[in-house]
This record gives sequence, structure tokens and C-alpha cells, in this order.
Amino acid sequence: MKKILLLITIMSFSEAKIPKEFCYISDKIPNISEEIRYFGKDNFVGEVVDGYLAPRAILTKKATTALRKVQKELNGFGLGLKVFDAYRPQKAVDHFVRWGRDLSDKKMKSIYYPTVKKKHLFRDGYIAKKSGHSRGSTVDLTIIDLESKEALDMGSSFDYFGELSWVKYKDITAQQKSNRMLLNFVMLKYGFKSYAEEWWHFTLKNEPYKKTYFNFNVE
Repeated sequence: MKKILLLITIMSFSEAKIPKEFCYISDKIPNISEEIRYFGKDNFVGEVVDGYLAPRAILTKKATTALRKVQKELNGFGLGLKVFDAYRPQKAVDHFVRWGRDLSDKKMKSIYYPTVKKKHLFRDGYIAKKSGHSRGSTVDLTIIDLESKEALDMGSSFDYFGELSWVKYKDITAQQKSNRMLLNFVMLKYGFKSYAEEWWHFTLKNEPYKKTYFNFNVE
């Protein structure tokens, strides 16, 4: 009896419950790389973000199908995708809002927003009460070399707040511009739309949940 109960307990932890129209990206795109920043402390908040209980990327099945096509094309050139964030629960967005209002917490400023005053993060649109990520079809990512696993140089780090992260920012090298344009081109080719102020941010054009903001955990 104890063995049966133990098995049931293990299954309950390993089989996380997510809505049926969502899936784990790595289950559908086995060779994709994931570095879920909000599960750790290497992010603009500097701590694990609410709702991130595992370093896993979740998207709607429709968005994942499109992303698999992007990965397949890049693989043909010895390249692939690395995902920083995908579905984001509303509780995580609420965490960002609380952090944004605490003007005394600036421990990550020198890395993520050195040229922006924290009191202006809401005004300038870096922090908001709602995020497209919570609708399940938005993903933050970059391109890596499959052999070395190194990310292509995009001219700024992921989640850097400032003009340096704008897709068409001009004061970067020709190679950095080329890398950004490659990512932008291949994502748009397979049905995503870009966000002009964040080179890493893409949303499926025909996302299935345009007005629904989910709050289940990433686990």
C-alpha cells in the first residue's frame, strides 16, 4: 500500500496540470534550448518570480507549432532557438508591479536598466499590469549556434531596458544588426509579429486567446 501511495505522489508532482490547449515547448521541439530567467535570479528583479516553479517553457499548442517551423529552418543552417520566457502567469506580472513600486530595490539596475530611472519604468512602458505573455502565445528568445551552444550577438542582453534593445537601433555593429534581422525575419515568416522595443519578443499573430490572461503556475 505504501508503494502505491508513493507512486501516486510522484505522479502528482511530475505531471503538472496545464490547460489542454497548452503544451511544454520541449515536448514538441526536442532540440530547443531553454534558459528560463524568471525561475532564477538572473533577471531584472534579481529573484525567482512568483509562479515559476520549474525552468520550463509553456506555450499554446498553436504557437508551439509555428515555433517548431522556425526551429526546423534554423537547424538547416546549424542554428537553433533559445527561449528565455514564454507563457507567464498573471501572478508573475503582479510580482513585477510590486517590484516596480519599490523604488528602494535597485540591486539589478546596473545590469538591466542602467540608463533608466526606476520611477519611470511604468511611465515608459517597461512594467505594466498586464502582459501578452499571460495569454500564452508570446515568447522571448534568441538564436544560438547548435555546435557551441553560444548565443548570437544581438547587441544587448535579454530584458535590457533601453533604446539599445530596440529592433532597429542603429548604434550597434553590422553583425549585431544582421543577427537581429535574421531572428526577426524567420519569426515573422512563420506567423509571429515582433515588438519594436524588444528584439527578443514575439507574439503569434493569430493567437487563440486574445483577451484571456491565465494564472496557472509554470511547473
